Amino acid sequence: MFGQLRAQNIKTKNIIIVTLDGFRWQELYRGADSALINSKFTKDKEEVTKKFWGPDVSTRRKLLLPFFWNVMAEKGQLYGNRDVGNKSEVANPYHFSYPGYNEIFTGFPDVRVNSNDPVPNPNTNILEYLNKQKGFEGKVAAFTSWHIFPAILNEKRSGLKVNPGYSDFKDAKASERLKFLNEIQHKVPEILGPDIRLDFLTFEFGKEYLKQYKPRVLYLGFAETDDLAHEGSYKYYLQSANKEDGFLKELWQYLQTDPQYKDKTTLIITSDHGRGEAPLEKWMGHGTDTPNSEQSWVAVIGPDTPPKGVIKTQTSIYHKQLAQTIANLLGLDFKAAAGHEVGDAISSITGK
Repeated sequence: MFGQLRAQNIKTKNIIIVTLDGFRWQELYRGADSALINSKFTKDKEEVTKKFWGPDVSTRRKLLLPFFWNVMAEKGQLYGNRDVGNKSEVANPYHFSYPGYNEIFTGFPDVRVNSNDPVPNPNTNILEYLNKQKGFEGKVAAFTSWHIFPAILNEKRSGLKVNPGYSDFKDAKASERLKFLNEIQHKVPEILGPDIRLDFLTFEFGKEYLKQYKPRVLYLGFAETDDLAHEGSYKYYLQSANKEDGFLKELWQYLQTDPQYKDKTTLIITSDHGRGEAPLEKWMGHGTDTPNSEQSWVAVIGPDTPPKGVIKTQTSIYHKQLAQTIANLLGLDFKAAAGHEVGDAISSITGK
């Protein structure tokens, strides 16, 4: 009944989910942090200041994330700006990656999911559910920089197409561009180690897959912001976020040129956890021992989501609500089918 009622009114036919691992709400809403720029965590202080510093918050955040602030904030919704009293956070108690992604995709902040080990996830995820729905079969895919996602999304059980880390994309029908990406990804230096593909490659794979295979649901999981923060490089943390903002702009512009996606696609962007803030070096880390690393953010733009910009209500949303929100945007009810706890949808996003 729910699906029938929703299907009559919804405009969203496709969903794209993007995550920026460990990217803080502080930089999203405030732009670059002067204390970090002027600390040991930033080399080339003059260069970073010239590129990302401005006289006020509005200028600084637009310099860092122009797509978020020129497009998402104008035509979509942004949650988690604690400076105006709005909160977005993870409900799981661990505040690191696997538990964070489990919460986003299953809607269940399962306390059993308590490590980053590649253990197959026992919980049903929204991508797996969608892949079994009429009209979505074989039209759901994930491209991720971190190599653990086949376990997080339980690729073997779910049957999802997951391309993680430096794995090649394997399909006899793959375009020449996808084959070229398979080749070139093994020629770049493994700056973040053998298990984390550089985000520009993950983006290019995802973009080419979108163009050739026309999925109805696509997930892009970026990793650099988290790894560069762990390494204590604020310059490259900012630079990576800025580049990923550019990827989002390019992705959104492409969607507007393709009749399958134009005015029929909702884009959801978030992170798996926050980071520390004080004392300054806590910025590098996150987890139960790092205060405030449960704090996050969510950004949404699409035909069913009212363009409210920065949400300023004194309310909280939780990442466990995103899976059902995604289902509701497509006129479906994940909560009824998951077989485990799932957070309620965020009605301000679905427009209901």
